[in-house]
Parts: sequence; C-alpha cells; structure tokens
Amino acid sequence: MQACGGTAMMGSLQQPMRVNKPAFPLKGSRFVGFPHQVKLNSVKPCRAQVEGSLVTGRPSSSVSASVLENSLVDHGLSEADPEVSSIIKKEKERQFKSLELIASENFTSRAVMEAVGSCLTNKYSEGLPGKRYYGGNEYIDELEILCQKRALAAFHLDKKKWGINVQPLSGSPANFEVYTAILNPHDRIMGLDLPHGGHLSHGFMTPKRRVSGTSIYFESMPYRLDESTGLVDYDMLEKTATLFRPKLIIAGASAYPRDFDYPRMRKIADAVGAFLMMDMAHISGLVAASVVANPFEYCDIVTTTTHKSLRGPRGGMIFFKKDPVLGVDLESAINNAVFPGLQGGPHNHTIGGLAVCLKHAQSPEFKAYQNQVVSNCRALANRLVELGYTLVSGGTDNHLVLVDLRPLGIDGARVEKILDMASITLNKNSVPGDKSALVPGGIRIGSPAMTTRGFKEKEFIAIADFIHEGVQITIDAKGLVSGSSKLQEFLKFAASSDFLLTDKVSSLCSRVEALTTQFPIPGV
Repeated sequence: MQACGGTAMMGSLQQPMRVNKPAFPLKGSRFVGFPHQVKLNSVKPCRAQVEGSLVTGRPSSSVSASVLENSLVDHGLSEADPEVSSIIKKEKERQFKSLELIASENFTSRAVMEAVGSCLTNKYSEGLPGKRYYGGNEYIDELEILCQKRALAAFHLDKKKWGINVQPLSGSPANFEVYTAILNPHDRIMGLDLPHGGHLSHGFMTPKRRVSGTSIYFESMPYRLDESTGLVDYDMLEKTATLFRPKLIIAGASAYPRDFDYPRMRKIADAVGAFLMMDMAHISGLVAASVVANPFEYCDIVTTTTHKSLRGPRGGMIFFKKDPVLGVDLESAINNAVFPGLQGGPHNHTIGGLAVCLKHAQSPEFKAYQNQVVSNCRALANRLVELGYTLVSGGTDNHLVLVDLRPLGIDGARVEKILDMASITLNKNSVPGDKSALVPGGIRIGSPAMTTRGFKEKEFIAIADFIHEGVQITIDAKGLVSGSSKLQEFLKFAASSDFLLTDKVSSLCSRVEALTTQFPIPGV
C-alpha cells in the first residue's frame, strides 16, 4: 500500500461491516469486483490508495493475519446486544399497534433514518462551515451548508434577510441559546404561561420554585389566555408588557390549538422596545406548507424543533434576521451562543437527517400532508364536540386539540393511564385554571403522527369515539377505587389483577389495534 506522510495505512478500513444493500458509490471512486473487492482511487494527491472491501472487510493480500486477529469485531445489533435489540423490537411493535396521538411526536422517513444512522455520527466538527476547530470537515461543511440552504428555502426566506443555525441539539437548547445571545442575566422576558399552553423553556415558575432554567437566569412574567374564550389575552399582554417592560416577548406554545396574532404581538414588542421571538416547534411543518400564519413576517428570531410536524430527526434550528435588531448583530450573537457558548461539536448525523427532511418539506406531497393534518384535527375536534366534550378555545386551527375533562369530574392523568392500556397514546395536559401539572384537568391530542401513517378524517372520527369510550371506562374505574382519591391508588388499582374493567379495556384495545395495524409505519 502507498503511504501518506510516511505512515502506512494498514488495516484501518478492514473491520467487518454488515450491509443489506450495495453501498452508494463514493465521489471520485472506482469499484472493482463489487462487493468482494473495492479500489478507491485517491481523491486528493496525498490520500493513500486503499485496497480491500469497505463492504465485507476482506483484506488485501498485503495485510497480515495478525492485524486481522487484533481488529475489532463489528457485529450487528442483534448479535452484539440482543437485550437492546429486543427492547427496540418491542418499541417498534408498540408504535405499530398504538394510536400515536401525542402532538409533539411523528414518524420520520426511512431516508431520514438512514442519514441519522450513517457514518456522519463519527465526525467531530466544532465551529461553523469553513471555521472548524478540527480537520477533515470538507464534506461536513458541504452538508451543513446544504442544510442551511434548504432550511431557508423550506420556509421561503431570502438569504439576504435571514440567517440560520442548524446546530442546536433540540428545541429547549435552541431557545436558551437565543436568550444567551440577546439577554443579560436577570433581563426580563414574557412567554405564554405553562398552565395556559406555554412551554417550560419560555420561563415557567411557580410561587415556590423557579422550574425552568430560563426562569432561574432571567426574570419571567407570563402572559395568559382569556379563560372565557381560550384565546391569548392580547389586551392583558399589552397592559402587562407596558408595566413590566420585557426585553424579549416569546410567541409560541406546546398546547395552544389556535394561531398567534403576530401583527398584534409585533406592535406590543415595538411599543416596549422588546425583541419578538417565535418558538414554532409544534407548527413548523404547517408554517413551511403555508397552512397557518407566517411568523417570519413579524418576528426577529424564530426557533423550532425538527421532529414534530416537520417530520425530521430530533434536533433544533434558529432563524434570525440578518440586519441588526435593537443594536444587536443577531447572526454573530446567536452563532457564538451556540458554539462556543452552550454547545460543543454539532450532531452531524442529525444535520444530515434534517437536510433530507427539509428537501421533502419543499415538495407538493408535504403541503398536501400538512393540509391533511389540519383537516384530520378539525374532524377529531368536531366529533369530540358532538360527543359533549369541552375544548379549550372551542376547536382548533392547527394540529392539536386540548380537551377539558373537568366538567366530567375526571382528570387527564387517569384518562391517560386507561387509554394507554388500550393502545391509545396521548398525554395529560394542563388547562386554564388548573392547580396541578401532575394531575391536570385535560388531555392533549395531536394529529400529525397518525396522518403520516395514512389516517384520514373518517379514521379520526373513529379515534374520537375510541377516546370517548376510554373516558367512560375511566369514570367507571374512578368510582371503583374505594377509600382514596389519590392518583397513585387509582394507577395501582388499574394495574392490579383486581381491576374489574379489564374486559372493557381489552375490548377497546382489540378494536384500536385492528384499526392501526391496517396502516404501515414509514421508516421501520
């Protein structure tokens, strides 16, 4: 073998690798006798010629037996760790059989999974493209630049007016990176209160505890919903902001079924001299498909996760205006907050998967999918109203509905448990007026995941009926728990052999799974 810099490259590519399909050809490479023998012509003059197979790990004749004996064995997961492999198989079966209705979940594509499970995970890449701390990043730079371009294109943004950082590890870190970039410790912020549909990272705190890291390092004053309408109380937000004078106002939510009034929020932010940021984590897919209002027309900064309605890998993005805002160069401030401020090397495999999903987000099929997400959610909401349920705000404009169970004398925690036993997966959720986040009065139901699997309006009407049946079982079960009203006693009773409603739950479960197993899961 030829040497590069006097160092022989022996055995470095000879570890056994298992694949089910031929690998894609490498740029600048020539394959001979594939898959048993591969020759890679040098891409650069200093790169050594490597003989042997990248697929089978078969050595060239010049590699000694002793090198092979000392090389690491590269088993597949089922051989290397049957225990983990078994857990994954069980989770795959659960996902296939269950109604996945958690509003922050989705099923990503096979292409995204292939990118996330690729060799990109091996590379360390502190810094931005062209400004890395480590060498060997020429292709990582190419990938991240491509991802940035696709992100701007997916949300119809002018690259001269908007910039993008695709390195945040998820949504909460992305938000805190924005706060770090534009705020000083103890600066004031305003976000939607958690019990009214907001997110922890928007500054949630209680009278006794600063729950979110955001509320620990910054002074938080929440705005809330008008409980009579279930809509954001913009009049009260304006009055409070005038008195509190925040430096940052945050739009966005984790359990708000309506759109935001961005022009009104922009007006309020300008009046008090505040930055306006939108956390569109839940609705980013809907925004990309232009089926809800566009926050980029009014906000200075927009953050998002990538795995919810966008159907990508589990990551985050930060969009920012290129022109200075309130005297701050957002591009340099945010990029520096991401690295070296709060993160080290980015997860390149996630950026690869994100680039794939952002390409799909520009397709006609993606727009049709997002329209179906909204249509399905409205069908669900309408059926729940027909069944007599109270919905926060009375309905939905997006991908979720929030059901207030308190008029029925039941809570979201108990309903979540019974529905989970029946293969219906959703989450308990606070509703306006709640006192406890652990035993809240509502449930949150989302449409993206089952829409991905092919559900249409008629299936979501059936979902509403299934949920109604589960709620009735829960009410009956609560009446059977004697001597205690505590949640833990209810959960213990529901899981015991003495639970008298097992047959009803089993019947519901069978009918749920008979429906779900007719629809495939992409990617797995």
